Amino acid sequence: MRSVQHWRAAFLSIALFLAFLLLWHVATRPDTGGATVDPAYAALVGKAAASGSKTPFPGPADVGAQLWRHLQDPFYDRGPNDKGIGVQLAYSVARVLTGFGLAALVAIPLGFLIGMSKTVYRAFDPFIQVLKPISPLAWMPLALYTIKDADTSAIFVIFICSLWPMLVNTAFGVGAVRQDWLNVARTLEVSRLRTALQVVLPAAAPTIMTGMRISVGIAWLVIVAAEMLIGGTGIGYFVWNEWNNLSIANIICAILFIGLIGMLLDTLLARAARLVSYRE
Repeated sequence: MRSVQHWRAAFLSIALFLAFLLLWHVATRPDTGGATVDPAYAALVGKAAASGSKTPFPGPADVGAQLWRHLQDPFYDRGPNDKGIGVQLAYSVARVLTGFGLAALVAIPLGFLIGMSKTVYRAFDPFIQVLKPISPLAWMPLALYTIKDADTSAIFVIFICSLWPMLVNTAFGVGAVRQDWLNVARTLEVSRLRTALQVVLPAAAPTIMTGMRISVGIAWLVIVAAEMLIGGTGIGYFVWNEWNNLSIANIICAILFIGLIGMLLDTLLARAARLVSYRE
């Protein structure tokens, strides 16, 4: 039964994708007056004549051809403003993993402390409630002013946006551990460190992994916007630079790669979460 449902879902997905490609092709055909880029902006950046000639929106064949060119040599590096999409993605992934890793080193131990002590929870809760809703990009000007390095500032923004989901989920998971288990450990005179590692951590692990999964998704969203601000390298900078060049096909290719990398990161953490739950 599961096999039949799997194949039906796969068939439906393929059918929806083909229908989307067909609609896209029809909407962008020149003889049907397909979508175009605003000629005023095109003229502003020098990609259209002053008479107002239009830049056509690419169809699926155009994007497919451009995508194939990217895949043929994704890691070329011909200078500051001419790098392959693989290089740009590598910069973005490296920033995300660095900021995410630093956030995990802070959020998980601090979340343990908050979750295991009601006094510490009450002390930290006002700060968390005030700082958590702040957009990560709001920190970018302060980061650039104090750190004075665009790459490190982007990592700091990723650190900030990754911190809160992991911190809150870790504190919640630790605080939700059954009191009976803690009472047994206390009766057996198990040390607090051993209780944390052998009782609390296994019980809270699925919730912690959920927080990490949420964090990495938010971090991948934020890095694109952050790189548009700092410039230089990264997939966000690539998207903004290609917009300035009015290369819509390259923008669509970048959007596709952003989605695929995001799906890959989420899948890896989802599998890790299932592994943790299975062991539990």
